[in-house]
Amino acid sequence: MAQDDDQRRVEAAFRDRTLLAKPEHEQAVRDTLAALDAGQLRVAERRELADGAAEWVTHAWLKEAILLFFALQKMSVIEVGPFEYHDKIPTKHGLEAAGVRVVPPGTVRYGAFLEPGCIVMPGYVNIGAYVGARTMVDTWATVGSCAQIGKDVHLAGGVGIGGVLEPPGARPVIIEDGVFVGSRAIVVEGVVVEREAVVGAGVVLTASTAILDVTGPQVVEHRGRVPARSVVIPGTRPRSFPAGEFGVPCALIIGRRSEATDRKVSLNAALRDFAVPV
Repeated sequence: MAQDDDQRRVEAAFRDRTLLAKPEHEQAVRDTLAALDAGQLRVAERRELADGAAEWVTHAWLKEAILLFFALQKMSVIEVGPFEYHDKIPTKHGLEAAGVRVVPPGTVRYGAFLEPGCIVMPGYVNIGAYVGARTMVDTWATVGSCAQIGKDVHLAGGVGIGGVLEPPGARPVIIEDGVFVGSRAIVVEGVVVEREAVVGAGVVLTASTAILDVTGPQVVEHRGRVPARSVVIPGTRPRSFPAGEFGVPCALIIGRRSEATDRKVSLNAALRDFAVPV
């Protein structure tokens, strides 16, 4: 019931920000952020459907709470050992008790949640993000605001997972369980990378990126979604312009991870068999 009250007050304050001057509305925003920080709430959740499929449901009011939290917070100096920051949002606390490892100068912002066993190298996890157990956020990888990262995921060095705060109803980036994302790959604009896929180094996935399955006799095109267990590399396809024909970036699905092997063996096999750079 308390959560329903918080949701109602957050939604009302988002429509009329003068309501933030009322203690009950301000407290609803702060309680919601505390619940996000503790992993009691998450911006998007996987929902199983009757036909065996699944969909991701975005809770817009939680993104509204994050935006209102920015409006409430004041700039302040944050000192972390020898480092000094000047920002509105504090860094996350309680990492030891949470069973996660954050290597200096890696940063996890308040309002993000990491399940036990996560490792954050000198990378960044933004407010509203959720990172599953045993996931590695490698050096200079970034997890944008509200992104949902599954369990046993590896985000290799320099990976960019985009943040999606506005509009509040927009789906965040989703990286499902067991996914490997290679160095300097970029995933933005609410793209879903389904379970155990392998995304090669340098792949760029946006909402409009053509994701072309070239494993069969006919090309099958996807947008906004990498199917489960796909092995994906960067590609181009020709397109005519007034000045001539040029190669336009796309992503190519060149194979599938083997069902006959476990995740680690399958990942190694995929990288070896398809010569995917990481």
